[in-house]
Amino acid sequence: MFAHAIGFDDAPFAHGWRGDVPVIGTVYARTTLHGVVSGRVRRDGRNSTAELVRLVNRSPEHLQLILLQGIALAGFNVVDLHALHAQTGKPVLVVARRAPDLDRIRVALLTRVPGGARKWALIGAAGPMEPCGGVFVQRAGLTLAQAQGALEAFTVTGRIPEPLRAAHLIARGVTQGHSRGGRV
Repeated sequence: MFAHAIGFDDAPFAHGWRGDVPVIGTVYARTTLHGVVSGRVRRDGRNSTAELVRLVNRSPEHLQLILLQGIALAGFNVVDLHALHAQTGKPVLVVARRAPDLDRIRVALLTRVPGGARKWALIGAAGPMEPCGGVFVQRAGLTLAQAQGALEAFTVTGRIPEPLRAAHLIARGVTQGHSRGGRV
């Protein structure tokens, strides 16, 4: 099944921050870290898909799977899952601890975020979050059974796959000077 993956998470940022936010990607072979990539996306912007495509396409060719810690980076910089899949040729698996409150997200996007209608459409096009392996997932380019297999292959501690857990820890450590292994 899947043996090589890259997992992305954004760095923490201040509530009022309006600039770019670091994004960290960790490249894994099964449960071993093999590399780290970094980029930047605009807070509540629209460049997350292009930046992830750039980072994935700079990564080793043997990557088989892209993992995301949620469908949006840097607030509401929503990733177009299907475009990411099409432009990289890699399946995309979004992982979340719990199902999002879609009503709250819709209201926030449509009333407070520039380009909110387009971003809401991307969330809808991604399909519903589905329970899988103790978490919730959205996917492009893989079946639910393949998603389950990927979670099993890359999860060592807790319920979050190691590439996402490590990306979260690195992003926090780099921006805040420390990280801790609590919930991701």
